[in-house]
Amino acid sequence: MKNIRNFCIIAHIDHGKSTLADRLLERTNTVTGKDMEDQVLDDMELEKERGITIKSHAIQMDYQLNGEKYVLNLIDTPGHVDFSYEVSRSIAACEGALLIVDASQGIQAQTISNLYMAIDNDLEIIPVINKCDLDSAKPEEVEDQIVDLLGCDRDEIIRASGKTGMGVDEILQAIVERIPAPKGDPDAPLQALVFDSVFNPFRGIIAYFKIENGTIRTGELVKFFSNDKEYHADEIGILRLNMEPRKELSAGNVGYIISGIKTSKEVKVGDTITSVENPCKKPIEGFEEVKPMVFAGVYPIDAEDFEDLRASLEKLQLNDASLTFQPESSAALGFGFRCGFLGLLHMEIIQERLGREFDMDVITTVPNVSYKVYDKKGGVTEVHNPSGLPEANYIDHIEEPYIRATIITQSDFIGPIMTLCLSKRGELVKQEYISGNRMEMTFDMPLGEIVIDFYDKLKSISKGYASFDYHLSDFRESKLVKLDILLNGESVDALSTLTHADNAVKFGRRMCEKLKELIPRQQFDIAIQAAIGAKIIARETVRQVRKDVTAKCYGGDISRKRKLLEKQKAGKKRMKQIGTVEVPQKAFLAVLKLD
Repeated sequence: MKNIRNFCIIAHIDHGKSTLADRLLERTNTVTGKDMEDQVLDDMELEKERGITIKSHAIQMDYQLNGEKYVLNLIDTPGHVDFSYEVSRSIAACEGALLIVDASQGIQAQTISNLYMAIDNDLEIIPVINKCDLDSAKPEEVEDQIVDLLGCDRDEIIRASGKTGMGVDEILQAIVERIPAPKGDPDAPLQALVFDSVFNPFRGIIAYFKIENGTIRTGELVKFFSNDKEYHADEIGILRLNMEPRKELSAGNVGYIISGIKTSKEVKVGDTITSVENPCKKPIEGFEEVKPMVFAGVYPIDAEDFEDLRASLEKLQLNDASLTFQPESSAALGFGFRCGFLGLLHMEIIQERLGREFDMDVITTVPNVSYKVYDKKGGVTEVHNPSGLPEANYIDHIEEPYIRATIITQSDFIGPIMTLCLSKRGELVKQEYISGNRMEMTFDMPLGEIVIDFYDKLKSISKGYASFDYHLSDFRESKLVKLDILLNGESVDALSTLTHADNAVKFGRRMCEKLKELIPRQQFDIAIQAAIGAKIIARETVRQVRKDVTAKCYGGDISRKRKLLEKQKAGKKRMKQIGTVEVPQKAFLAVLKLD
């Protein structure tokens, strides 16, 4: 056990974690020849296309130092704020972390939040400045920032480059020398923490675990703490580029178990595996339950695909424990699921994965957050969907979730960022200089305001420099109204939103204008209206497609033309009574992109 090291790589998005992981794998000869490619650990097409890590990936490396052999278990983690739950799970399975900072960009918001997560778990931190080969690199300045943040010595900071391979040997040496070996007793009752799982169509569910205490052997009867179900460990092994079976694994090791589990509900991330013969007394303290921030309805385009969609979401949930869902129905879209996501990027990725991995075409409704609605009798209900809101005369007041947002930016962009945050009903809590011309600003903001396009706008006004991180702080009373969209007098519940009373008229007007562009013309007029309760606040009309019925009349009496037009009008009226308006998927998505 003294020669095992478990560590993860944490950083802000785009600071070069995956590239540096590639170099570590290359230097330890874990991946060689034709297997070596960019972002070797990112095995999803989406990750390669977008150049981001979505899933954390575990892999084992062998390393020799001073004639001794060491086993290094590396977990590469995502950097985007939407996937911070993946990071928290990886940190729970490690004793140390490489904190990577881009030499040209310096410390950013997600760097700090991931670092605090690692410090809370008592991990040994090894600071690394990456991309030192760039012309725009400022390693001295970034060193000052790291020393201020961590309080470490300058000579503890390693300068490296994932591209050229500079500093990789020093990093490997520091991992062996600075990160402690895992603590645990191989002879104690088995205690293993499940930190991830994947679904394999041929072998069932494969759970990844880290053994805290005890030893697990192939064929042994094991059980999961949360549901008390027993399974045979058909195959256990370690995670290399491919899974490699082993006869036994003992404390400190990271590995996988295949036990023929078919139903996804039986494996929970954060659960403890123990042996049936000699069980441990209590489960390992896992990581906190995930709290979804953004809710949206996901509906199959074809109503018959409802059960397929359920199966697809269950399999996705195995691979991504931060996805939550429950069935719901909508008047406009039929049966579907109310899904909880960690953010908009997370929602977009899930939608893409449903299409690519499970061939599911889905419609996603406008994303929103959960509100607490207090009625006049003093009762409280939690509402995730505007259609679940009680009648206005029963509501006493509504509370909405507020977040504490941290924005780190260069001082040149303070003005536009202030304007953006204040326009989103934000309140400035504090602002302070970190170093040079970099500034940290803290705001209290309603979560509902940042859900749709805040992050995109922040990036564009700061030319990509500002970094953003947030956590839920509390619920506060707000003056919210339900905005309904009516098509020919029929409410489309999938387009309803809860919005602040001050923004409602402006938002309703913009929604109507946008829908007018997107809804195709029919044989009859379509009235698009935005309403708050019974009061119509905006209206647009999609004009009908008309045949020129008077074209065959030349000259003659006006009454002849009038008779033809009246006849056409009566036909259009009949058509309108039986005609339905199809809302294209583009219209649901366009609401997110309203400027």
